[in-house]
Amino acid sequence: MAERAGVTLTGSERLPGLVGLALRENRKRAHLLVSTVLGKHVPQRPAVVHGAGLELGRLVRELLDPLGGGSVDRAVVLGYAETATGLGHSVADGLDAPYLHSTRRPVPGLTPVGGFEEEHSHATSHLLLPADPRLLAGDGPLVLVDDEFSTGTTVLNTIRELHANHPRDHYVVVALVDLRGPADRRRLVDTAAELGVRLDLVALADGGVELPADVLDRAERLIAEAGPAPEPPTAPAAPLVRTDLDWPAGLPDGGRHGFTREHRARLEAALPALAEQLAAAVDPGATGGSADADADRSLVLVLGSEELMYAPLRLAGALAERLPGGADRVRFSTTTRSPVLAVDDPGYAIRTRLAFPAHDDPADDSSRERYAYNVAPGTDPARRFGTVVLVVDDTADTAALHEGERALLGQLRRVTDRVVLAVLPSHRPTAPVGPSAPAAPARPLYGPEFSSYRADEVAWLLKDLTGVDLEAPTEEREEAVQSGGAHYAESLPVEYQPSPEYQELFHQALRVSARRIALAVGTVAETLLRERGPGLVLASLARAGTPVGILIRRWLAAGHGLDAPHYAVSIVRGRGIDPVALRYLDAHHRAGDVVFVDGWTGKGAITRELAEALTGTGFDPDLAVLADPGRCVRTFGTRDDFLIPSACLNSTVSGLVSRTVLRSDLIGPDDFHGAKHYTELAGADVSGAFLDTVADHFADVRAEALAAAERFLAPEHADERAPDWAGWAAVERISAEYGIDSVNLVKPGVGETTRVMLRRVPWRVLARRGAGADLDHVRLLAAQRGVPVEEVDDLPYSCVGLIHPRYTRGATGASGTAVLTKES
Repeated sequence: MAERAGVTLTGSERLPGLVGLALRENRKRAHLLVSTVLGKHVPQRPAVVHGAGLELGRLVRELLDPLGGGSVDRAVVLGYAETATGLGHSVADGLDAPYLHSTRRPVPGLTPVGGFEEEHSHATSHLLLPADPRLLAGDGPLVLVDDEFSTGTTVLNTIRELHANHPRDHYVVVALVDLRGPADRRRLVDTAAELGVRLDLVALADGGVELPADVLDRAERLIAEAGPAPEPPTAPAAPLVRTDLDWPAGLPDGGRHGFTREHRARLEAALPALAEQLAAAVDPGATGGSADADADRSLVLVLGSEELMYAPLRLAGALAERLPGGADRVRFSTTTRSPVLAVDDPGYAIRTRLAFPAHDDPADDSSRERYAYNVAPGTDPARRFGTVVLVVDDTADTAALHEGERALLGQLRRVTDRVVLAVLPSHRPTAPVGPSAPAAPARPLYGPEFSSYRADEVAWLLKDLTGVDLEAPTEEREEAVQSGGAHYAESLPVEYQPSPEYQELFHQALRVSARRIALAVGTVAETLLRERGPGLVLASLARAGTPVGILIRRWLAAGHGLDAPHYAVSIVRGRGIDPVALRYLDAHHRAGDVVFVDGWTGKGAITRELAEALTGTGFDPDLAVLADPGRCVRTFGTRDDFLIPSACLNSTVSGLVSRTVLRSDLIGPDDFHGAKHYTELAGADVSGAFLDTVADHFADVRAEALAAAERFLAPEHADERAPDWAGWAAVERISAEYGIDSVNLVKPGVGETTRVMLRRVPWRVLARRGAGADLDHVRLLAAQRGVPVEEVDDLPYSCVGLIHPRYTRGATGASGTAVLTKES
């Protein structure tokens, strides 16, 4: 570059270790700074790539810490597509801040909250597509991350665009290297003064690029002299292995639509298991042949895809920790849109180039070539990768990736001994909530017109479907659900009205457990009040959570004089929480004040569903329950598995309201989920009696509840509140032991077992040996329905209900004859 193009790099001592130079095939800008630590054009150890971003993040933290006022906690990081998406995400890791990166991939139905131009780039338009538009609307510092800071034009475009809509006082610009000239430095200072903001810059090294006046002409001549990049040598196609990673459901694959602190924690927890899966695909050890043995000792490249940099980077880092000698074997880089001249010379940054057609159906130019640099070994066999792990999202897993001589997979198979394809689910955010979302036209329902509860007890964010014929026989519903012909929320079970003997069991259980329930209510209420403050808004999960929400509201009124708003909202497994209800809550309350409430946890399926549904919405997904035997939430009254009597009955203990319904012919895009009001069951209604009996014990348990909440909130007891998901592990074990294909058919805990007996087709009940009166009603229901009760040891719950695993009417098993049962 110095001899032929006259381009030289000057600056601080660290600069040559961070960047090299190459020629772009771009008339707008001739030179390309090729970072050795970015993981884009030059394969690098993943720990080095992630470490560079972490170092920058720590430098930003040191800058913000002295400012006080929660500056660090309120910071948001914005990275630039495509080159700096992984770097920006790593900076956010070092700062432990929420993250968003710009994108060049539009998403149907998602309206950009901003955009800007990058003049020197070959692909100039950037879009900002956060799932929650409020991510960029805060008043904390905005940290903008790019790989290099050469002129400042892109950053100034961004700041002006965002400041016009959401002004703030402080911006921090972060880059690996700062190569601005004096005029550009003045321009940044002038812009900060014009906008009246503080603007800081953080970089690992600074310097400058010296360019001759005719640099564009020189570059064009050199590119013409070099001719087309040489094709990789013809070779037999290497094996292609596809691995389906168990990527956590609902976890974004990057920061295109926002990445929160909660997402970061989920990813860190999942990485070891993901690395284990990748390691099995990279070093299978199955054939025992010499080629595989060589591959087991060879270099491994994890190759990301354009904007998809961070997830592959973290997978590469976890793989390096898992593989023998991985720290020296594993490298990371990504494909790119940038056309760069390749020259196979040790003194040049871009040695080899693979060019291939775009395979992610980009809206800007579907015919444009994409590139993978320094992946082919060229003339240096020591640079050959024995295995290439290509990581793409499902949007990019198209025919163009697989088919044709020039397809990326085909070319990779010619330059390595083994190709592993790992496809991640592209995060597809739901319709946004917040001020930018359209107002929901639906209005709440109140008793006594809808439900038997008083109007001040709860506002139902539901659509009244009373009078619509929705009930179907239990056996018919079970067959339809298990065959995949229907979703359980598309119909309602016939309300099973227990016998007088069973109803007496309910009253007996209520008398015995009312004080215990009151203590759990008080413990949860006092904990929430201390953590969230007096502006609490309760959102109970209809319908089982609604009596609990009313009880918490009564506690806050009796003990603190608070009139907490309380809403009942619908959540449906596999479909998520009602988005119209969320929009209503967001329009009428501050999202951070809303607390979601339920009665108890089983294995934690609804806990996971809620967390996934609230991703990017601004609502806190921390579910509060009275009993947490599944050990999957941090706000609970107890973790004992005991009978909450409201689980004993259906609508007659839940305000005469059905379970919720979600069906496209009944629920429009601006409708709440639906439910029915069973006025005909008023004679059997014990909803008010349940609430009053428990509330009568509030004064008696107040001191105990206050003490329990103080204990929960003490730092030395923080570990006791942390979920460990022991219940989910037990369900998986039971599912395997009893030959049940789906964990959804295993319902742990007294409450969930009761529901199985009342609403589903039960197969058997597992009861912990020695369980006492809490299971009297379960045993009675089992006897009435002819369901065997099996006593077992080592059960973390009092009981577990098993839904018939292969139910069809007239047949007991998939073969039409029998269901496999546990060997005695």
